[in-house]
Amino acid sequence: MLSIEEYQNLIQSAVEKEIVPREPYELYEPIHYTLSMGGKRLRPLLTLLTCDIFDGDIQQAISPALGLETFHNFTLLHDDIMDKAPIRRGFPTVYKKWDANRAILSGDTMMVMAYDCILHSPKDLLFDIFTVFNKLGKEVCEGQQYDMNFETKPTVSLDEYLKMIHLKTAVLLGGSMQVGAIIARTTASNTRLIYEFGESVGMAFQLQDDLLDAFGIEDVFGKKNGGDIQANKKTFLYLKALELASEKQKYELQKLYSVHYENDETKVMRVLEIFQQLNIEMETKKLMDCYYSKAMKTLEKIELSHEKKAVLIKLADTLMKRAN
Repeated sequence: MLSIEEYQNLIQSAVEKEIVPREPYELYEPIHYTLSMGGKRLRPLLTLLTCDIFDGDIQQAISPALGLETFHNFTLLHDDIMDKAPIRRGFPTVYKKWDANRAILSGDTMMVMAYDCILHSPKDLLFDIFTVFNKLGKEVCEGQQYDMNFETKPTVSLDEYLKMIHLKTAVLLGGSMQVGAIIARTTASNTRLIYEFGESVGMAFQLQDDLLDAFGIEDVFGKKNGGDIQANKKTFLYLKALELASEKQKYELQKLYSVHYENDETKVMRVLEIFQQLNIEMETKKLMDCYYSKAMKTLEKIELSHEKKAVLIKLADTLMKRAN
């Protein structure tokens, strides 16, 4: 098997081939800007690693892996407009750097580019891969719609929130592994189980992302600290806080989340104080551990050597920052 760095080098080479200069410049410049930002490149990494772990030809997985990465970045271009997010990966978002119209059109083009990459999958596997890709595409959009619904919905349950992040984040991580398994031509059972493994890791990964948005460091994680709080996003942290809060704390939280001011550091600090009073960081990590345990139980059923299972365990640990 290759190392993580070697997978990343393959992905980077594929990205560089994709971002050659094209006309009209105004359309492709934001695309090149977005794909050049880097980021974790997690989804294509999962595709290549999974293909390799099931003894597949990873060269056949490179183009569909790039398609999944391009699709993911397309959704970010549009999400940032909807969320009014100013920073992505430590850089100004596309709509902030240029304008919303260019972000929309460049995003649309990236969606077509993603399909073009998927089209270069092995011909006998095209139907299976497109079936997965189309399912993921719809589910991610459904998740984003639920996320937007929550902005104006007076009350959101924890179950509703978990359904939203499952659709918006977890299915794409699971699906990226599923595509790798399909290309490796492993068994139907292994393909299903590796999807479920990635899905559970994806849930923990998104909860970790929510946690870092509140308690992380902007320079390290490339996002504006407290961005979800400023945007009044009903994340797990907020919903769990409402569940555990006293009547006074609940009233204050709901009042803080009923107004929106840009760069309101006072609001962010007060919400974080309440989160800390209620041990919300610990509560979030407890749920992350539940999804981690679920992923490990799924992994036990997959037909792989102990050495290869250890690679997947290390990956899950790294994503959840458990290695620290």
